[in-house]
Amino acid sequence: MGYSDYNCFQFRVDSGIAFVSINHPPINLLDDVLSHEFDQLGRELEADESVRVVILQSALPDYFIAHSGLGRVGNASKVVSHTRSFRLTQAIGERFRNMPKATIAQVEGRARGGGSEIALAVDMCFAAIGKAIFGQPEVAVGLVPGGGATQRLPRLIGRGRALEVLLGCNDLSAELAERYGYINRALPAEELRPFVENLARRIASFPAHAIAHAKAAVDAGAFGSIAEGLLVEAHESDLSVASEVTQTRVREALRVGAETYEGELEMDYLSRLSSNT
Repeated sequence: MGYSDYNCFQFRVDSGIAFVSINHPPINLLDDVLSHEFDQLGRELEADESVRVVILQSALPDYFIAHSGLGRVGNASKVVSHTRSFRLTQAIGERFRNMPKATIAQVEGRARGGGSEIALAVDMCFAAIGKAIFGQPEVAVGLVPGGGATQRLPRLIGRGRALEVLLGCNDLSAELAERYGYINRALPAEELRPFVENLARRIASFPAHAIAHAKAAVDAGAFGSIAEGLLVEAHESDLSVASEVTQTRVREALRVGAETYEGELEMDYLSRLSSNT
């Protein structure tokens, strides 16, 4: 497959490995444009029998994926259906988890919100010490994460630490993320890419059917009930989006620096949000 019909991704396929670089300046915001291409990419990779391993990385030095676009909140319906359905970021993550090939996130910048959720959904995640940052800041603006974090984090790091991440809304360094079990390993920045590529080449040298069957067996034990949990998460997230308090806080966040390059580096704008809502 050519992987040519994309504006937000750059590709290199070599020896069964698809090197996929996210390139959606200035901050790789998971907005409607990037989300649509991510969904298309997952479908195409899933069907490409020549690929055995996928490496997701970023072409931007400071951002893996900043987070999901807050503009969607203002455009969302204030009426929540009683019929539950999956959200697009959940579906994207599940496709990368379920595809019959190994998927790896190589994180060298900020991965917050939906970006963190993409990293959590893939099979393995490796991060650069001193450069990678993880976090789920949604609750600070009145939202509930809607891309899988409420379901994947407790399975990976336990209930208490998951609530610390989700309710505290603080950034985690690569080292702390490794200690918590949020990611596989934190590596010195200069060692990250060689390590990930060597691991990918090793996996890609093995029979494709064995990779697929091993993943399926592991997932049956680790994620047997995740579909039901994701539906609950999507519904609770929709309810939070419909709140006027959330609508107000999102507008305020956008006014004081959210989704700007400098504002997203340390997310200091969260401390400037009103505390009376």
